[in-house]
Amino acid sequence: MEGIVDAAARKTTRKPGRENPRRFVADCACDTAFSGRKAADVDPRLKEANQHRLRRIEGQIRGLQKMVEADRYCADIITQVASVQEALRGVARNLMRNHLHHCATKALRSGKREETEAMYDELLELIYAHLR
Repeated sequence: MEGIVDAAARKTTRKPGRENPRRFVADCACDTAFSGRKAADVDPRLKEANQHRLRRIEGQIRGLQKMVEADRYCADIITQVASVQEALRGVARNLMRNHLHHCATKALRSGKREETEAMYDELLELIYAHLR
């Protein structure tokens, strides 16, 4: 299968359709037996906290929909949008913490150069693209 680099020894795959063929996605401690990647070691307390935050965010989104429908003052809506964005950033920070604690740590301690480099690339991409 093209794009998989010695899958038995390393669970690192190339992202299909990327311009840079040297860019890899580190699967690290993630289980890939199911469709896509799946986290292996998620802290149950962190998972529960994220689920709670996401339910609260879902309620905030419904509130935003009602505000727009009711023609509320634009500045008030913008303030609420900023609140939702910050709440989502909080979920992302929790997920990053878990990823660093489990997946990244395992990949970086593996001693395998390709796996380590792939994890560095993945972490930098996450930081630059999503966690501003």
